[in-house]
Amino acid sequence: MRKVSTGFVYFFGALGGLLFGYDTGVISGAILFIQRQMHLGSWQQGWVVSAVLLGAILGAAIIGPSSDRFGRRKLLLLSAIIFFVGALGSAFSPEFWTLIISRIILGMAVGAASALIPTYLAELAPADKRGTVSSLFQLMVMTGILLAYITNYSFSGMYTGWRWMLGFAALPAALLFLGGLILPESPRFLVKSGHMDQAREVLETMNKHDEKAVDQEVAAIEESAKIVSGGWSELFGKMVRPSLIIGIGLAIFQQVMGCNTVLYYAPTIFTDVGFGVSAALLAHIGIGIFNVIVTAVAVAIMDKIDRKKMLNIGAVGMGISLFVMSFGMKFSGGSQTAAIISVIALTVYIAFFSATWGPVMWVMIGEVFPLNIRGLGNSFASVINWTANMIVSLTFPSLLDFFGTGSLFIGYGVLCFVSIWFVQKKVFETRNRSLEDIEATLREKAGTETASSLSTTK
Repeated sequence: MRKVSTGFVYFFGALGGLLFGYDTGVISGAILFIQRQMHLGSWQQGWVVSAVLLGAILGAAIIGPSSDRFGRRKLLLLSAIIFFVGALGSAFSPEFWTLIISRIILGMAVGAASALIPTYLAELAPADKRGTVSSLFQLMVMTGILLAYITNYSFSGMYTGWRWMLGFAALPAALLFLGGLILPESPRFLVKSGHMDQAREVLETMNKHDEKAVDQEVAAIEESAKIVSGGWSELFGKMVRPSLIIGIGLAIFQQVMGCNTVLYYAPTIFTDVGFGVSAALLAHIGIGIFNVIVTAVAVAIMDKIDRKKMLNIGAVGMGISLFVMSFGMKFSGGSQTAAIISVIALTVYIAFFSATWGPVMWVMIGEVFPLNIRGLGNSFASVINWTANMIVSLTFPSLLDFFGTGSLFIGYGVLCFVSIWFVQKKVFETRNRSLEDIEATLREKAGTETASSLSTTK
């Protein structure tokens, strides 16, 4: 392993999150100019926006599971190449269909990053720092979204500004590839593939040469690596079922709480209050900065507060904020005060999401699956998350027309409170536990239940 600092490893390991955030956030500004220059109808505009989501589902489904076979680092490098090609292809697209194909390619890299990076970071970090390190991914996502907002505003005065907006992503993609050449492979994957000396080198670096901690970790990883992977049958088997339920449940709830719809609706709320379009875009940048700050706070406290407690606090805060925002939006047309209340509630909602459900979901799906199917499990949860994202995004305009803003956001608020029941009943705590300890508990519980059922049938 090349001599690199842990900070370098964590930064470049999480950098794909910046591209994830940038490429999903930049289209909100770019589509205004693409629509005019390419003379797109509403159906075509919808496809330009959602093509990345379709690609993300494909990327998470195809590239994620491959990391169990080829390693996390190689697939991260492949993702950087796909990011680069997709960004330049989007920027130079001469017409609608080339743009759609380029956006789908870009989406594949976004989906791959969402499946790979939480797994990679979780496998590199010591147990007592894993929450903080894994949540760097979400911090990078929020930083990428902020960068997209700033880029949108900066190039909004240019006729070909949308090409610069979309093409700018090629720069961090190239940086990710160059950094990825120096990054180490996951020590868990190295042990599984028989490269013990390399695994020890990586673990010594990440544990700051604490030989006792390295010996314990290597022994635990070796024990897990001896178990032959059962692939899809193991993922859907009895032993992994608690993890699978957590992965699916957290992935769906993160989306159906309305996180993306609130962010999409933010500029409209600002214009409703009386902001001009330019001022609304600047206010959007302000929300982006606030998002990054709150996420940074979440990164700092991630290993000090139980994951379940963070999820529950976030759900309560988000639910109440949505109820208040719904009330304000019902009366915002005739009341400046109600409109301002809506803006404040929206800001509070975003703060709770960015500090809790935003990062914690990605942290936990990187932790709960056993070593031999961790890539597959994380990939499956990512596919569910992106599918839920696409469904919520596509149904939002129709639901908005049918229910109206006030009633619709109340529905998302109710789902926030439903998530508390799910977290309490189905989610187990992972903070300060090694990945091998989590896996051993799953196997022990499955074995106990099997023995119990056998004794009952005798």
